[in-house]
Amino acid sequence: MTFRTATAGVFSLMLIAAAVPAAAQTPASSADWRTVAPENLLVIDTAKGRVLVELDPRVAPASVQRVRTLADSGFYDGLKFHRVISGFMAQTGDPLGTGAGGSDLPDIVGEFQFRRGRDSGFVRVEATSAGQLGLLGSMPVFTQPDAQMMVTADFKTPAQGLFCPGVAGMARAQGPDSANSQFFLMTGSNEALNGLYTPFGRVVAGLDVVGALKPGLETSNGQVVDPDLMTRARTAAAMPEGERPSVRVMTTTSPAFAAEVERVRAERGPRFTVCDVQPAVEVSGG
Repeated sequence: MTFRTATAGVFSLMLIAAAVPAAAQTPASSADWRTVAPENLLVIDTAKGRVLVELDPRVAPASVQRVRTLADSGFYDGLKFHRVISGFMAQTGDPLGTGAGGSDLPDIVGEFQFRRGRDSGFVRVEATSAGQLGLLGSMPVFTQPDAQMMVTADFKTPAQGLFCPGVAGMARAQGPDSANSQFFLMTGSNEALNGLYTPFGRVVAGLDVVGALKPGLETSNGQVVDPDLMTRARTAAAMPEGERPSVRVMTTTSPAFAAEVERVRAERGPRFTVCDVQPAVEVSGG
């Protein structure tokens, strides 16, 4: 599968779970929250609404820097969501609008894994015979236990971002190091992408907006006729202070988050996976 040449007010978003009533959400104290740095908040405006993506340079530093650079230069303004597959993903970032284009900048190396330290803030949600699944900030990841850090030269262990709903990934051609400007926003889960594409962030608000983008036909591999556009895309750091949104995310190491995970686990039962959880978010300003 290829993705490039084939791919204001205040509101809150609680953990992703099927049919979870708002009344069941767990209250949290102010100490349970962290504020997303403006340079790590990508603000995408569309005719369907606004999408906020938390970028995570720990997971994919080169990809995050590329998206920041292009967004803050205005490169993404007016570009199409040219390929949208309902329940899967929405792809954009191609100046040609066909899936075959990119920026004038050189392609970047695939960032399919990263090294996780003990102080990363990783919180385990599931454990398997192969390793652990959990959250690093707002990103779902698969990683090895902390104990393995004792036998590595850098006292870190391998980790890999997972393509759950909301995760942002770099599109590419057949070659693993061919990502450039295009990216996609997941609206469903797809394990087949794990380890083959670079995840670099996650939608923390506006996933409903992504889901409302005009889809393409399955017979045309999701290519969209008369597609929706990114009217503007900037990091919050590049926006005038009075216009930039501010985002607080529930800290995954907090008791409130742990309680929510257990509630969702009970709600989902045997269907529960790490993709069912995402920290609560509060958005203000903008």
